[in-house]
Amino acid sequence: MSKEHIPAELPAHRDKRFDGVRDTWYWKASKPLRVVVHFFLRIKNAYVHYGGFRGMYRRWKQKRGEAVKRVDFGTKSFPDEVERRREEETVFPREIRISILVPLYNTPERFLREMIDSVKAQTYRNWELCLADGSDAQHADTEAICREYQKEDSRIRYQKIEKNLGISGNTNVCFSMATGDYIGLFDHDDVMHPSLLYECMKVICEKGADYIYTDEATFTSPNLDDLIVLHFKPDYSPDNLRANNYICHFSLFDAGLLKKTGLFRPEYDGSQDHDMILRLTEEAGNVQHIPKILYYWRSHPNSVAADIGAKTYAIDAAKRAVHDHMRDYYGIEVEVESTRAFPTIFQVKYPIEGSPLISILIPNKDHKTDLKRCVDSIRKKSTWKHYEIVVIENNSREQSIFDYYRELEQLPGVRIIRYEGEFNYSKINNYGAGFAQGDYLLFLNNDTEVITPDWMEQMLMYAQRKDVGAVGAKLYYEDNTIQHAGVVIGLGAHRSAGHTHYKMPREHLGYMGRLCYAQNITAVTAACLLVKRSIYDEVGGLDETFTISLNDVDFCLKIGRKGYRNIFTPFAELYHYESKTRGMEEGEKLRRYEKECAHFREKWKAELEAGDPCYNPNFSLDYSDFTLRF
Repeated sequence: MSKEHIPAELPAHRDKRFDGVRDTWYWKASKPLRVVVHFFLRIKNAYVHYGGFRGMYRRWKQKRGEAVKRVDFGTKSFPDEVERRREEETVFPREIRISILVPLYNTPERFLREMIDSVKAQTYRNWELCLADGSDAQHADTEAICREYQKEDSRIRYQKIEKNLGISGNTNVCFSMATGDYIGLFDHDDVMHPSLLYECMKVICEKGADYIYTDEATFTSPNLDDLIVLHFKPDYSPDNLRANNYICHFSLFDAGLLKKTGLFRPEYDGSQDHDMILRLTEEAGNVQHIPKILYYWRSHPNSVAADIGAKTYAIDAAKRAVHDHMRDYYGIEVEVESTRAFPTIFQVKYPIEGSPLISILIPNKDHKTDLKRCVDSIRKKSTWKHYEIVVIENNSREQSIFDYYRELEQLPGVRIIRYEGEFNYSKINNYGAGFAQGDYLLFLNNDTEVITPDWMEQMLMYAQRKDVGAVGAKLYYEDNTIQHAGVVIGLGAHRSAGHTHYKMPREHLGYMGRLCYAQNITAVTAACLLVKRSIYDEVGGLDETFTISLNDVDFCLKIGRKGYRNIFTPFAELYHYESKTRGMEEGEKLRRYEKECAHFREKWKAELEAGDPCYNPNFSLDYSDFTLRF
């Protein structure tokens, strides 16, 4: 895709004439001047990208880990009088009543009133609020407050539960009270944005959605503008959802889906929402995401938002919810383990069926040291043994590599094939695929080195699924910063594609823990990419009009167009020893890269205009670290 994807040994990265210039005395003597010039160029670019010195200062504070308040996502985002009137007077083509379900249990008065008031403040008026109260005798004021509101507004429905049934049981009482066409789940201590239901109605009427979810923010009680977490989510991503309940708040769904899923299940109390969302989204025909913060999750001493330790049983319940979902819907017995990011962010381990042959395709030109390190790491470290290595020789000149080829050809499961045409990364790999005997193709750069012994298993467990296309690994530079953790289309200066979490430390958790779980992603790099041979054939292999760059992203988009999901897994780790300090491409290299970017933008114009579904539109396309648009 980008220049970082091209194997270091191939012609695109070796211009001997330029190497000769770098060895001259005048090039070395001019280094201080070049350093100063490049420094001021970076300052200039940062000034433009970040919106002046104030933006650069904000960025500096973010880099230091300091919180940057974004009050414009709080009350300042609420509609003014004119906008509110417009929303209230909007006539939708469908008459839909929305039932908001809230199980109550010893709810503090302030939280209760703010929750109810936020529903009453909705600009969409056709709603009902169903309150099922399981509070104990010491909290009788909860009933008194609810009765007070009920007298003022007939849309508020209240039922006192004689015996507390737990959060699932209490919510199921709410279900029995609901008469709406759509149902929304709301916590008793949280707050709605005034336009929440209005925005949901737009998506229902314009897109026919039967399940809708929104972005959310966590605030420190009692100040709604003290936002401590802004959670901007991807569009519907089932693998993300299995790894953690990223959908969470706010969820609204067609009441008819309950006939297929059933109600809340008490055995999953603590993670009853995760269990229910897994089942609802599985049955829904059209899941839609609204990329706006429309829900405010209150953080206080006894909330899960403040500390998962407040409800430790939720961890085990969430693990069981994921395990049972995969068993009940897919007949697969998975293992679910907590990750280093958070107890309820999971690694989901799928069983591997059979022992399929994996064909590892490695293009190579000279660079014996790189290739030897790569092949040795595969053979010495890999726990998966049913593989073959196909080295695709492309116009090498050094005798040392031919001597090494003779050594390799003596090894079982290793073959050297020769591609004598001019350099074209796509053609070389397509040519090599023609010799592969495996059911799976693993495209691999020769300047990589295996880290995790079960790297092939970690990728294969996803690639074998019927709904999955390409699977990519987590790649590091030699200094243990991230080179690849998934690709976003439209990201970067050329607005073609770029890596997320680029150059972050190896141990970084990632935005909302994304570097700690396998997830749906639009594209992955062919520096290490596993795909079924049948899918490779179905999409026609790599597009040979992309000779150097973006061929892997194009390949993944073709796979996505066929209805498959691409996966990035952080549990398959390798080093990728390409230079991250080579600087800007110049001359013919730069013109060639820009030409391929233009070709990519034209071919995938509609997808680029729509935006990457795995990357929230609130994030900047100028930076890879999930910086917000200013």
